[in-house]
Amino acid sequence: MTAAYFASTSASSAAEKDDFAAQIREAIDAKANELWEINQKIHSNPELGFEEFKAHDNITNMLESLGFQVTRHAYGLETAFVAEYGQGGRVVAFNAEYDALPGIGHACGHNLIAMMSIAAFIGVAEVLKKQQLSSGRSIPGRIRLIGTPAEEGFGGKIPIIKAGAYEDVDACLMTHPGPFTECPGFSGDAYMPTLASLKFSVEYTGKTAHAAMAPWEGVNALDAAVLAYNGIGVLRQQTHPSNRIHCVVSKGGDRPNIIPGNAALDCYIRSPSVKIADELLERVKNCFEGAALQAGCTMNLQMKNTYADLRPNKALATVYAKNMANLGSEVRCDLTSTGVPGSTDQGK
Repeated sequence: MTAAYFASTSASSAAEKDDFAAQIREAIDAKANELWEINQKIHSNPELGFEEFKAHDNITNMLESLGFQVTRHAYGLETAFVAEYGQGGRVVAFNAEYDALPGIGHACGHNLIAMMSIAAFIGVAEVLKKQQLSSGRSIPGRIRLIGTPAEEGFGGKIPIIKAGAYEDVDACLMTHPGPFTECPGFSGDAYMPTLASLKFSVEYTGKTAHAAMAPWEGVNALDAAVLAYNGIGVLRQQTHPSNRIHCVVSKGGDRPNIIPGNAALDCYIRSPSVKIADELLERVKNCFEGAALQAGCTMNLQMKNTYADLRPNKALATVYAKNMANLGSEVRCDLTSTGVPGSTDQGK
């Protein structure tokens, strides 16, 4: 009797979940035109980090037209927003990114990220509304759509985190587009950890001089930058393959006949964890300090934002993969995967 009761209850619960999923799909399909339109508006108007004014206004206008209460310019950021529906219970958040890259626009597909998060938010909200209308009572639980600007290099979610946007959040979801070649035989990946990332800049100060008339009077800051760059290249041989060090000379002088008095580099360190990245940073610093000593320059290292390593929730990844399979779109869900050598502020 007890076993039969629990089997019946389990079957009923599974059927109810399937019904909810079907209702969410129907709600999203019903807004297909609006979702495609917002995708096209974002894609056709690429805006760099913290400058996504059109995207912010287009998305918030759309949400308000559908009856949602929206807070524009949220968390002290001009191009962030937040919308929420429901009451009590647990909080599930969807992050919407919409910043572009310089020169190549939405090559990273943030227009699609925004559209997918908006779709998920609208779909779940519509089901919550229907349940309330049909039963006369609210289902405990809230969904939150957070407009998160400036993911590309600026760490736009970091000030949003500091503002408390996620303090009451139980789960936060976001999907990211990618080429099919990343997951042969699958349409995507449900479990994809990413690397921690430290960002910093280094500036060398020397002394300018005429490169032809009196080069001996100068202290060449570009020499220090080149020595540091080469030193890091040699260091890579002794670093684990899971680490990444990227540097670019952002300032190297004005004219060939002037000894550069200032030079600068922008650098990233990526590692499987913040702890490992911090340890590697100390070795990289030695390269920069040694170069300053060799060239006779002074050095200033300025840390920028840090992205923590992203460790997806395994239970959520498993459920996501199951639901994608039900939609006829198989995604990989390898819970032992070490992920990809990229980084995101989603993991902060």
